Amino acid sequence: MENNTVQSKRNLPRDLFLHLLAICTLYWSTISFVTILWQYINYFFPDALQYSVGLSGPMRFAVSSLIIVFPVFIATSFFLNNIYKKEYEVRESKIRKWLIYLTLFTAALVIIGDLVAVINTYLSGEITARFILKAFSILFVASLVFGYYLDDVRKGKPTNLAKPFAYGTSFLVVIAIVGSFFIIGSPKLARDLQFDQQRVNDLSNIQWQIVTYWQRKGQLPSALSDLHDSISGFSVPVDPETQQNYTYEVINTEALSFQLCATFDQPAEQQRNTKYVYPVASQDENWQHPKGYYCFERIIDKQLYPPIQAK
Repeated sequence: MENNTVQSKRNLPRDLFLHLLAICTLYWSTISFVTILWQYINYFFPDALQYSVGLSGPMRFAVSSLIIVFPVFIATSFFLNNIYKKEYEVRESKIRKWLIYLTLFTAALVIIGDLVAVINTYLSGEITARFILKAFSILFVASLVFGYYLDDVRKGKPTNLAKPFAYGTSFLVVIAIVGSFFIIGSPKLARDLQFDQQRVNDLSNIQWQIVTYWQRKGQLPSALSDLHDSISGFSVPVDPETQQNYTYEVINTEALSFQLCATFDQPAEQQRNTKYVYPVASQDENWQHPKGYYCFERIIDKQLYPPIQAK
């Protein structure tokens, strides 16, 4: 009796740690998987009112989570199953049963709430394919979790569904992760797009500084260095990747035409194709550009931007 008591006390912290780790990683993995499914739906069934909400950010975080968290969940679950085979009392511990019933309770509420939302939306006449798919994705994942753990908790020994559940969910997760890269692109593409976005922001800023210069001095700056202002603190930015100066050239002083040039890593269309997470100025027609070196020609309209008269 004394040995069993010592054994139970010695294993209690381990059991609490492993069961909490398994449940927490389960919840995290489940939410991440549903997030990826929703971003797939957003991509293939876009909503014009929500277009500005980028897909890449949520999907990248969900993919990152699944790559790290889901293997931890699988490894912890297998480790616990091996312990159950050797130490039956661990499987019957109150810690495990409380956490499993909490999971069943949560999954049941999600399923019920999901079905209520579907019926309510249907009765409101606002049912859409986009909504149905999102509701079904929640119902599918919650039912999968509920069914597995209900079968597991009702049996006195580890369920036979453990390996099929692990292999099946692993297959779904791998497919979801691999497919997501066709939407969010590679890490290199994401970095290229951020550099290009910064270049467009820089050129846009320089452009307005040139317009302001004309309004205040009645002429175009002869070089970008003329825009430096120690009072306002403006300093002409440089290419964020190469640290080279942007190209500025006056085309016609009378017509107030000039051009700004930069070298881009990706064409502007790539921003829209990947539904990039940041609002991008390059989606503006004024900043469309191909890959490589490109110049934007600008003409200052004297009526829209008249000289500022000194008082």
